[in-house]
Amino acid sequence: MMEDARTYEELRVGFTAAVSHELRTPLARLLAILESAELPGADRDALLAEAREQVEEMSELIDDVLFLSELESGRQVVALGGISALPVLEETRDRLADSAERADVKIRVDAAPDVEIPLRRRMLQIVVENLAVNSIRYAGPGATLLLAARPGELEVSDDGRGVEEGDLSRLFERFYRSDRARASRGTGLGLAIVKHVVASAGGRVEASGGPGRGLRIVCSFPAP
Repeated sequence: MMEDARTYEELRVGFTAAVSHELRTPLARLLAILESAELPGADRDALLAEAREQVEEMSELIDDVLFLSELESGRQVVALGGISALPVLEETRDRLADSAERADVKIRVDAAPDVEIPLRRRMLQIVVENLAVNSIRYAGPGATLLLAARPGELEVSDDGRGVEEGDLSRLFERFYRSDRARASRGTGLGLAIVKHVVASAGGRVEASGGPGRGLRIVCSFPAP
């Protein structure tokens, strides 16, 4: 019992430190932007837009931290019956259409109407959107993103740049970013949330791929 308490405290302290570190970066950028706005001849409209982006990034991080905390405390019910996957996949495709177009990424949906995934609708939306957003951010121009569902299985994959094989086992760690991902906006919690949701429903998440071979993430769920 004491060992469990010690381990929990170490994780809590580490998580708090990581959150603090992640918040410092947009805060430092915001301070630099505000200081630049005071300089003669500053383009204040452009700087205001940059400042808004930093505030949105901090807000997104806080939302993700709070949601992950609710998951871990058991306040969020993850699995409750089953939900038809196709409408959620199509809604996600439509919702992300603009950002995908800006990134030059095509989104394709593949699921039969009767395929169900054993998650609450909101939880399935969160899983699919986090995985899709990850691909849109990092797959690269000209890539195709697949949102697919089969009985007991959800797949989100792309044929883009891929990731280093050494990064595959760490993709679902909180705040972990590959070298390429560090240059892009993101909280570093999206894939950690995916893993937690799927694991809470009794499932597992596996990532495969490599440089130039895209990224394939499969969420597998136990049979009802």
